[in-house]
Amino acid sequence: MSKCQSVMSSSALRALIRKKNHGIENTSGLQANVVILHKSLADDFEAFCHANPSPLPLLYRSQPGEWGCPPLAADADIRVDCPQYCVFKDGLLVSRVSSLMSYSGQLQDMVSFYLGCSFSFERTLRKAGVPVRNTSLQCRGVGQFQCPMVVTMRPVPEEKLDLVAQITHLTPLAHGGPIHIGDPAVLGIQDVSRPEYGDPVALGPGDVPAFWACGVTGVEAVQSCKPPLAFTHSPGCMFLTDRQDSSVFASTSTPEPDQCPLTFSISQQPLHFSVASKAVVQSIRDLEKIIGEDPGERGIRALFVQDELLRSCLSLSHSSSVLITTGFPTHYKHNPPEETDGPPGAIAIAATLQALQKEVAIVTDHRALEMNQRIMEDAVKKGVIKTAVPLLSYQGNSPDSALYFLCHNGDHKKPRFDHLVAIERSGRASDGNYYNMRGVNIKHLVDPIDDLFITASTIPGISTTGIGDGGNELGMGKVKEAVREHMPNGSLIACDVAADFAITAGVSNWGGYGMACALYILSLCPIHQRYLHKGLGQPHPPTQDQHQAWAASLPSVAKEEEMLSILVQHGVRSGKTGTLGMEVDGLTFHPTHSDLIIKLRDRTSQRK
Repeated sequence: MSKCQSVMSSSALRALIRKKNHGIENTSGLQANVVILHKSLADDFEAFCHANPSPLPLLYRSQPGEWGCPPLAADADIRVDCPQYCVFKDGLLVSRVSSLMSYSGQLQDMVSFYLGCSFSFERTLRKAGVPVRNTSLQCRGVGQFQCPMVVTMRPVPEEKLDLVAQITHLTPLAHGGPIHIGDPAVLGIQDVSRPEYGDPVALGPGDVPAFWACGVTGVEAVQSCKPPLAFTHSPGCMFLTDRQDSSVFASTSTPEPDQCPLTFSISQQPLHFSVASKAVVQSIRDLEKIIGEDPGERGIRALFVQDELLRSCLSLSHSSSVLITTGFPTHYKHNPPEETDGPPGAIAIAATLQALQKEVAIVTDHRALEMNQRIMEDAVKKGVIKTAVPLLSYQGNSPDSALYFLCHNGDHKKPRFDHLVAIERSGRASDGNYYNMRGVNIKHLVDPIDDLFITASTIPGISTTGIGDGGNELGMGKVKEAVREHMPNGSLIACDVAADFAITAGVSNWGGYGMACALYILSLCPIHQRYLHKGLGQPHPPTQDQHQAWAASLPSVAKEEEMLSILVQHGVRSGKTGTLGMEVDGLTFHPTHSDLIIKLRDRTSQRK
């Protein structure tokens, strides 16, 4: 390319396009997709764009019969400024033409829509060293416009995911950041080698498929509406604007933490990444540090794995139905044998999940089911949780009991739950027994709920979390080598059953409180919420009622003190000392637990 060509202006390029220079087909630079409709459909289509801003970022709406688009380009004429156009009649593509001049009469009553195009950020990706290589979700319908969202796929090296998310997030008028990273089947795409538009793109070694909303959604909208006459640009033949990166699209300077997305792997089967802002990530890391305090000096920091709280909560945010389990019958000589660590944390998690409109159930030992039902009733009466959580038991009476418990009719493609959470739940050791921290076998008091976690690990789409403070809890098998090396009696008591995420806390209840606070923080993160909803719908902040409901669900000193009092009234004792009083793991509620709850709430309130 000559120096003259390399600095050619957009207006000069449009002049070449008008002359139908065959050397210009797939234009580059800051471009716009084009949809031209009768004026009677214009208001609905504009509303459709606003309802689906990721695939249809509206740059300009013309007046009827207006050929130009002054905010985007000088001296433009939409009838001739695209290299090729598609002509639709009654929703069917009838021809491709290089000019719309012959339709000038009809265009007098038609409105042109100019929509942001992802080609506009690809130059920036290439400059950043990201290789650019390309099929549906249902859009929010408006009037006659009801269609699936089209997406483009770009293979991205895993180590470049953060960079790609940050660059494209800064271009909201060019579809913005990715709406999904991972397995195409999550979007309902069964075969990426057979796209509806464009050519198939192959994944290279180390690549992850990343998906962006695509402006071809406008073509789908035209076909769904079936207007008597409509026009669009032909794929790859967009309208070239005069705008530069710094004018229409956000700059690529280092963004503020609230506007800087970071990506995290939350599942390998299926492959799935999630996204949150750098500021929110730091807030949740602060929560993780708080719950990791070790006033009992048990040495639990040796079991700590960074970002387990964050990745678990990102996964839970994507979930729709969660099963929680708790119960550690350490006091085998007492009735009931349960301890005060576990149930308060489980209730705190459930309360926040309920507020976020997730389905929640709790599974526990059959022998303790009646007592736990009474505890749940009291928790609702005392305002600890708004709505009673369904209580289940699992006893594993047959080899496929776990599969049938987790999935409808035992079909692994139809799971009842998409996330299992164990908090201070007795975990099976390598010899098949269950031990308390003193090394006493309590297997006779424990139902085989571990089997649910083991089976879940074989079912795509179900993730698991374990929360513990000693290493003998269900799910802590993920860090069993550290437990064996660093914890008292570790070689005997270490849980052998791993969860996808293992959250270590100074007291397991604190892990539950931290999880509730982290979920609340994610619910207020616009970057995460956009990704969670696949870029569909306007990104509105929560309503005042939603915000109040979410905040009211969080653990507080008053609620947790009431919850502990309820447990004591039912004869549940402190884990370490066996005391029937207001303590957990030998630590009195005031000041140890109450002070930590205040720390968590103070850090959480900073994100409001």
